[in-house]
Amino acid sequence: MKVVYSRQTLADIDQISAYYGEHASPRVARSIGTRIENVIARIASAPASAPRVTQRPDIRSAAVVRYPFRVFYRVQESKIEILHIRHTARAPMQQSD
Repeated sequence: MKVVYSRQTLADIDQISAYYGEHASPRVARSIGTRIENVIARIASAPASAPRVTQRPDIRSAAVVRYPFRVFYRVQESKIEILHIRHTARAPMQQSD
């Protein structure tokens, strides 16, 4: 299946990279980026493997192991849309996210 990234996801990746590059180290930022890439690769190979979001059953959420992030995505007929990458300390996704 084809994986597509929303504008929000691309902005999330930039923000995560910039924040951890400045507040931790470029190495930590790269490590987080690699983990996120691995999660997205796993989603691409097994789109139904992550649980559905309770209040939004068309959305699934996969944890980024070792780091406090979740990748939110939607499986459509011919593609997987990566919607958002969210820090787990933030409030849950709302309908408008």
